[in-house]
Amino acid sequence: MTEPVMTATALERHYDVSGGFLRKARTLKAVAGLDFELYPGKTLAVVGESGCGKSTLARMVTMIEEPTAGHLILDGQEMTPDTWASRRDAVQIVFQDPYGSLNPRQRIGTILEEPLKINRKEMSKADRQKKARDMLALVGLRPEHYDRYPHMFSGGQRQRIAIARALMLDPKVLVLDEPVSALDLSIQSSVLNLLVDLQERLQLAYLFISHDLSVVRHVADELIVMYLGRAVEKGSRDAVFNAPYHPYAKALLSATPKAVPGGEKDRIKLKGELPSPLSIPDGCPFAPRCWKAQDKCRAERPMLPDQPHAAACFFPENGGEPA
Repeated sequence: MTEPVMTATALERHYDVSGGFLRKARTLKAVAGLDFELYPGKTLAVVGESGCGKSTLARMVTMIEEPTAGHLILDGQEMTPDTWASRRDAVQIVFQDPYGSLNPRQRIGTILEEPLKINRKEMSKADRQKKARDMLALVGLRPEHYDRYPHMFSGGQRQRIAIARALMLDPKVLVLDEPVSALDLSIQSSVLNLLVDLQERLQLAYLFISHDLSVVRHVADELIVMYLGRAVEKGSRDAVFNAPYHPYAKALLSATPKAVPGGEKDRIKLKGELPSPLSIPDGCPFAPRCWKAQDKCRAERPMLPDQPHAAACFFPENGGEPA
């Protein structure tokens, strides 16, 4: 079996939040104990509502922020601020906003060559230019685009440039933080197809962060559903989409549009507000909004079993094993 290129164990990220005048600071647990593995040529998608910790996870995987606790292993080596300097080329990120992620004052060629200038100092100017031009072709752009500025491109083209920049250092892991959410629907499919093609060619491991389940269904191999910083369900894409175990995952999936004219809609509307991450309730965090919650749910926190398809739930849907 292929070895994972990256492994995360009990990964956590906490923030100290000021309590105000004469009040103690409180701790916000943006990510609380997340485990996962990334494999070459495979995509792990992380989904959930805004504020569940998806983007915080992306920043930890790319070491933009250091984990508060847990272990992040890349090719058998634990990632720390000290070891990251020599391995940053192995993990790259594509941000959500194709308009804000490119320097408007630099030509596209300069933007693409910059990672090589910083991390491949031994490369000649001619070699850097050749690689930048080759990368433009790889992402479906033309040679004349090399000398143009970002404002001369559409959103889809800018995101292709951002993808090309992320690939300049030949990474093994690509973190995709909502990579198509800012694009028109007519452009999303072409960018997603490009990402799928690049993964097959280069055997990249993708960590795909998204709230759009219709997009996730198109690209994911494995899936993690997050709620208030914790994984509440994990499994293969087909297993989770066809028979979600956790009530929260079932509610999320019910909101996904279905291309069935005249078909019945069975959307589950959650009642109540999302609890504050500074004041997560005892027991199961989803219990205040769950239609299956019982006394046990409010008293104990269910753990996520170590199984191929599992949910952190005492009373799972679709025949799942209780936590």
